[in-house]
Amino acid sequence: MSRATSTGTGKPYGLQRVCRVLGFPRSTIYAGRARESGNVVPLVAQRRGPKPEMPDAALLEAIRADLAASPFTGEEHRKVWARLRILRDIRVSRTRVLRLMRENTLLSPHRRPQDKSAQHDSTITTSRPNEMWGTDGVRIETVADGWVWVFSAVDHWHACCVGIHAVKTGNRFAALQPIAQGLLGEFGGTGAEVGRGLTLRMDHGSQYTADDFLNQVRFWGVTPSFAFVAEPQTNGVAERFNRTLKEQAIHGRIFRNLEEVRAAVVEFKDRYNRHWRLEKLGFMSPHEARQAATLKEAA
Repeated sequence: MSRATSTGTGKPYGLQRVCRVLGFPRSTIYAGRARESGNVVPLVAQRRGPKPEMPDAALLEAIRADLAASPFTGEEHRKVWARLRILRDIRVSRTRVLRLMRENTLLSPHRRPQDKSAQHDSTITTSRPNEMWGTDGVRIETVADGWVWVFSAVDHWHACCVGIHAVKTGNRFAALQPIAQGLLGEFGGTGAEVGRGLTLRMDHGSQYTADDFLNQVRFWGVTPSFAFVAEPQTNGVAERFNRTLKEQAIHGRIFRNLEEVRAAVVEFKDRYNRHWRLEKLGFMSPHEARQAATLKEAA
């Protein structure tokens, strides 16, 4: 339109006049013409500050190698960042690891929406091992044996699984088995008062409220401690272990019978204790944290 000729003056209108009348910036038109002519090189956003010692391509390769070597699936960026520092001495920013994993779709798909704040605002972690254990059970379906139960016991300090038991009938006696395993391994026996000073956190399931269960626990010298009603986070250590168990060893598999379930959970218990890294432990595994506590106590 700027090149159109005025019928009154016989001269072109001009770009300046046309843009002024239409209220359109001339700079936009000039920029468009420059792009079309190919004389303008587009600016690419550059990272501010000094360049990192390890380029993104090399770091991404290290991240992929770490994920491939990990015995677990669906891990988030913090554990990848921690393993790179601890196992390979690759010291980079955690936000940089997050960015590369996000850009290359390497983040875990397991994301939960933010919920309202929980009623329970206290803590269930302890200052030393064997002060409080959490216990809970999950059900797993098999082809030949139908539904079976897996009961576990987890230490609240270093989240170490001290006992795990797979059984067909999930009654009160089956629920006692991981506790007995833990007492035998941590306290050296299952006699009277062997677990004095230990507290056992559990929910209000029928196995845990049964007289036989409570009487046996008290015989061992263990103090029962029930989680708050309708607040599973108060038994969060055992609940979190069960979630990890299901994600890493149960989901996506078809079990033929109870023996396959038993083999899978026993193998997972050892793999979890030795290799699963927790942020609350400074990204040590439960086994490493227990060793560190033993050495500190011996010193």
